[in-house]
Amino acid sequence: MSYNILVVDDEKELADVIELYLTADGCTVHKCYTGKEALECIAHTDLDLAILDVMLPDVDGFQICKKIREKFWYPVIMLTAKGTDVDKIMGLTIGADDYITKPFNPLEVAARVKTQLRRYRLYNHCAAKQGEPAREYDIRGLVINRDSHKCFLFGNELQLTPIEFAILWYLCERQGVVVPSEELFEAVWGEKFLQNNNTVMAHIGRLREKMEEPARNPRFIKTVWGIGYTIEK
Repeated sequence: MSYNILVVDDEKELADVIELYLTADGCTVHKCYTGKEALECIAHTDLDLAILDVMLPDVDGFQICKKIREKFWYPVIMLTAKGTDVDKIMGLTIGADDYITKPFNPLEVAARVKTQLRRYRLYNHCAAKQGEPAREYDIRGLVINRDSHKCFLFGNELQLTPIEFAILWYLCERQGVVVPSEELFEAVWGEKFLQNNNTVMAHIGRLREKMEEPARNPRFIKTVWGIGYTIEK
């Protein structure tokens, strides 16, 4: 199957090398050397994945990634000359799926592209089309797998209790939907929800602690006051 890949980098030689390796794998590559060109391509091309350089002469890669996430959920891989954790977390927080530091081996880029496309098609796209239950979700760096019962955040495994895992899985299954506290309690605990039951709130609090979520502006589990919780798309 042929994939449409956007490559955005102002270093033309580097973009050419990436194109060479991806076309060898059967991909169609759309090269852009500025942020403006990239935004035009995003608006008018049916893409399967984007590779974005952070440092561009006009619009930086972070802004392009944000623009992509306003409408699309195909994988985004960030390229940067900076290797600090702050830059990596910044990219993943705004919606990037992977992060590669320059200089890099083009074979690594090709391998990362294959991995992201496989995840996107297998877990997020195909399952939704065929009506099959997903076995894994990959949401902006949060990866949770039902078969292995493991959860990773930006590559680091979270040590979750069975109840915490069940809560997070239920919210991931309903990504973009506000789940009432009553529904979440009855689905996870299998018991009738009673008024003034703070069990769900307490477990969400512990989950956020393990995910190192900022209390006032969490990146993943959002509180919709008076209703329940959601993981936004």
